Amino acid sequence: MFRRDIETELQRWAENPYRKPLILRGARQVGKTTVVNNFGKKFDNYLSVNLEKSSAKQLMESTDEVKKLLPLLFFYCNVKRKEGRTLLFIDEIQQSTHSVSLLRYFYEELPEIYVIAAGSLLETMLEKQISIPVGRAEFRALHPCTFTEFLIATGNQRYIEAITEPSLSVAFHQELMNLFNIYALIGGMPEVVARYTAEQDIVSLSATYNQLLNAYKSDVEKYAETSTQAAVIRYILEEGWAFSGQNITFGGFAESSYKARETGEAFRTLGKAMLLELAYPVTQTVLPAISDLKKSPKLFWVDAGLVNYSARIQKEYLLSKDLMDTWRGAAAEQIVAQELQALSYDVGFKLNYWMRNKRGSTAEVDFIWIQDGKIIPIEVKSGHNAHLKSIHQFMNDADHDVAIRIWSGTYSVDKVVSLSKKEFRLINLPFYMISRLPWLVTKW
Repeated sequence: MFRRDIETELQRWAENPYRKPLILRGARQVGKTTVVNNFGKKFDNYLSVNLEKSSAKQLMESTDEVKKLLPLLFFYCNVKRKEGRTLLFIDEIQQSTHSVSLLRYFYEELPEIYVIAAGSLLETMLEKQISIPVGRAEFRALHPCTFTEFLIATGNQRYIEAITEPSLSVAFHQELMNLFNIYALIGGMPEVVARYTAEQDIVSLSATYNQLLNAYKSDVEKYAETSTQAAVIRYILEEGWAFSGQNITFGGFAESSYKARETGEAFRTLGKAMLLELAYPVTQTVLPAISDLKKSPKLFWVDAGLVNYSARIQKEYLLSKDLMDTWRGAAAEQIVAQELQALSYDVGFKLNYWMRNKRGSTAEVDFIWIQDGKIIPIEVKSGHNAHLKSIHQFMNDADHDVAIRIWSGTYSVDKVVSLSKKEFRLINLPFYMISRLPWLVTKW
């Protein structure tokens, strides 16, 4: 077990006097149960029930009166109640619509009890069988481990100070890039990180990747509403990994015979399960940033390690001298997307890229970041500043003067003059410093 950053967010939630029951969302096996179990150690009383167990489900559904239910939960969990704070964790809550409805009554009738719920398939069922009590619950998203969490897990936490202070990072640049390349190769699934930490052997991770992938495939019948949809989802889980970081079209995806409507619905279902993200373009350089759903989205998966294993590009990683050159740059975009998503615990956070809305133009910026009322362009690219033509075109119309380039080089800030003579600041951000992006945007 290693500490996850979201524990700080959970602590903020617990300290909020106006808190509501918290629903922790995330893909299967990103560590939801482990995180809450670890967080539960901070409470005087910790009650954990898993509704995949028939006895726990039966107990939760035995009454609508939460004041009567609470002592029964203490008895079921074999916990002798102490004075102080009590945390109730309801795992796999999607197994019981009745238990979801109880969140409202915990909020209204037992506000002194801290309640967290989670479920690996909850995301796909929210719009079907389950109705969350409006205004009676709040949400947080949990993603795979970040690079800083990887450093902690592998005993390299001393490097976090270098990441935190940009002036220090240059001195440790090569060591940090070596560590980041390992992280980008194996990914951030907690079980994978834990096993790599224990054995320091990338080859031995194959069994863990297979277990994770088989678990996702076994969930297909639960995700899908029809046999056709199940077949399409299964096909995407077999073939879709090789399209990470690429613009995709739904119709005939991966040389299949499936129609756009079938494939689009399957992708959206997997998106609800938080296994992948479809990043659509925006064409604005000023707010509001509206996704253009008529244009082709980029596909990003939940985890780079699963992509590398499934797409069989692990050897290319090991032989490549620069992450930017691996898999025609798609590997770099996948890991950047993953790190950007982890910067937010908001379940509504969406990745976008920028596309110039002008006939004949091919200008495109890899990602955008919205902060302080600004749309910040992000390019994942090496080379001379003058070659960042898409950023130049973006900045010509932007209402600010900050752009970001993520690369394998060292940290620096350049003053750049665009092709239309507009001066802006380009933050050159090493891969290992993506976690500092929000702070650096504020600083500059």
